[in-house]
Amino acid sequence: MTAPDLVVAGGTVITPTGTMLADVHITGGRITAVGDERSGDAQVIDADGLLVLPGMVDTHVHLMDPGDTAREDFPTGTAAAAARGVTTIVEHTHVHPVREAADLQDKRRYLQGSAHVDYGLAAHVWPDRLDQIPALWDAGVVFFKIFTCTTHGVPGLNPADLRDALAAIADVDGSALVHCEDESITARDEQRLRDSGRTDGAVISQWRSPEAELVAVATAAELTRYTGARVTIAHVSSPRVVDLIVAARRRGADLAAEACPQYFLLREQDLATEHAFRKFTPPARARTDNDENAMWALLRSGALSLVSSDHAPATVEQKTAGSIWDVHFGLPGLDTTMPLLLDAALRDRISLADLARVYAEAPARRYGLHPRKGHIAAGADADLVLVDPAGERVLRNDDIVSKAGWTPYAGRRVRGAHVATLLRGRVIAERGTPLRTFDGQFLPGPGGR
Repeated sequence: MTAPDLVVAGGTVITPTGTMLADVHITGGRITAVGDERSGDAQVIDADGLLVLPGMVDTHVHLMDPGDTAREDFPTGTAAAAARGVTTIVEHTHVHPVREAADLQDKRRYLQGSAHVDYGLAAHVWPDRLDQIPALWDAGVVFFKIFTCTTHGVPGLNPADLRDALAAIADVDGSALVHCEDESITARDEQRLRDSGRTDGAVISQWRSPEAELVAVATAAELTRYTGARVTIAHVSSPRVVDLIVAARRRGADLAAEACPQYFLLREQDLATEHAFRKFTPPARARTDNDENAMWALLRSGALSLVSSDHAPATVEQKTAGSIWDVHFGLPGLDTTMPLLLDAALRDRISLADLARVYAEAPARRYGLHPRKGHIAAGADADLVLVDPAGERVLRNDDIVSKAGWTPYAGRRVRGAHVATLLRGRVIAERGTPLRTFDGQFLPGPGGR
């Protein structure tokens, strides 16, 4: 074994298959071994009593950069990621979408030197630009984002366009992330609610209804099977949606289900009191503890495949600058997703192994970033998170690094304290505070390597 230049020593290493007391040996930013060998010449980070987790991989992030950077930008958003143990993101902004290969190259140049963590970029699929899919894949996008209803100014694809888009993505062996809400249902419900004069928060759950999501998921699932594409259903909101996805898998569809914390921890009825601060879509569906417990069970079982934050921040001022119809969709999430999942693991709602699986290894595998990212093993990047399991804190708006400056989880007590985040063997955050390292590198998708 090559002599390491850094050893993370004495910690409990967490993998998707279990835990072990071990040293992590690092040379040149890569892990060279996981074991108990020691080297007298290496720098040592003492991890005694700490959990050593893989750097988290968040594959659904919106940083609005370039675009309306009053909401978020790359330096701030990736600082939030680093502060809470996310070392790799896949980003796509709605306000300045990547639709052609030239857009990707322009964005890569624009982002140089602005990221605290490593990042891939996704493309948006426009219905009149399906011919751009092969060039985008070859240029290095990680996946293609598709909407089935017009949202954030991005046009929705009807079933015919969705079929053709998925067929084109399958032809290049690419991957798609599909936002599933049926446009014909959402449009009719929106018109009905507007005509009635409704402006209360509860319009969101009636406008972006369960049936709109279910119809779109059923269509996407069947077209996934028909085209042979590799598809992930974005932000799955309820067990009913998971049932459709699992049934499609049994019929041969390569279909993954993306989970987000808001569908485990927020309640539908909160819209009545929190209004725009719960405006995201699909909205929260859980109404009872049993609903939440069912989602946690699906995450433990693997029916829900992976977790993302769907980080789509807006400031307090932006969330209060108009009616419920006018303000931005979305929640900030990079600051809180890892702490919330860690808390769930330390409270036995999931296991620590589940945490490493759903927020590190599974997303890295799904989008072709593994084996470089998502696990602790020889050959992988030395992306690590050190956590004190005995720590405890209350989530507060004042601690949010994101430009949003608030979190829907404020006041929630969570177990586990962040000690350090390492990106390729270099410390990029300590005690929840990001360092000004800007060491993040662009990660091309599988087609661009």
